[in-house]
Amino acid sequence: MCSIKQNLLQVTDQINVAARKCGRDEQTITLMAVSKTKPASDIEQAVEAGHRCFGENYVQEGVEKVQYFNTKELTLDWHFIGPIQSNKSRLIAEHFGWVHTIDRLKIAKRLSDQRPDTMPPLQVLIQVNTSGEASKAGVSLEEVEALAEQIDSLSGLILRGLMCIPQPESDYQRQMEAFAPLSALFNKMRSSRDSFDTLSMGMSGDLDAAIASGSTMVRIGTAIFGARDYSNKNSDTKN
Repeated sequence: MCSIKQNLLQVTDQINVAARKCGRDEQTITLMAVSKTKPASDIEQAVEAGHRCFGENYVQEGVEKVQYFNTKELTLDWHFIGPIQSNKSRLIAEHFGWVHTIDRLKIAKRLSDQRPDTMPPLQVLIQVNTSGEASKAGVSLEEVEALAEQIDSLSGLILRGLMCIPQPESDYQRQMEAFAPLSALFNKMRSSRDSFDTLSMGMSGDLDAAIASGSTMVRIGTAIFGARDYSNKNSDTKN
């Protein structure tokens, strides 16, 4: 059985190979280790291996991990990547450094208002529903720029880019086609925005295509930490 350290090395190697294939500098791609449902001891192993960037989907679980590692005086980069309930926005605003799932002005305003003055502005991404699935969160491509302008007016937030979770697809060319619209929009918007530098797309099954499409942050969980146990988890819902 591979250790978490070995898994991190293997995923990093895959990222580096994918970057070189398309002529990109691998240093421009951040690996987020998605640690949802995993115990703090697993994250400790990743930290011992030198990793610092982690993603959490569940608010209470994520907050507990952030608080635990704060007691150890470790500087880790915590990203919230799950759906946001209005009644849990304060916890996110007070504990996380990044949020990838902004798709409503209401939530953006709450996060901005609830961000403590003693903390730097919350770094946020707009989640885009690139596949048009009714069951999936995110704004349409056509709605992104209007929401971005609204977020720009919120002092507690800094808009850093875009995020998507496309419909699962095993064919490489179709993966590329799915990423293309968001990549094009990101490149268009970043030309006029100084802080706009993050395109969060790509998971284990479509990592190579995401990197070839310009992703600057890939979200990898199972390949690092192993299979997840969801038996005690309930998905957050919007309200």
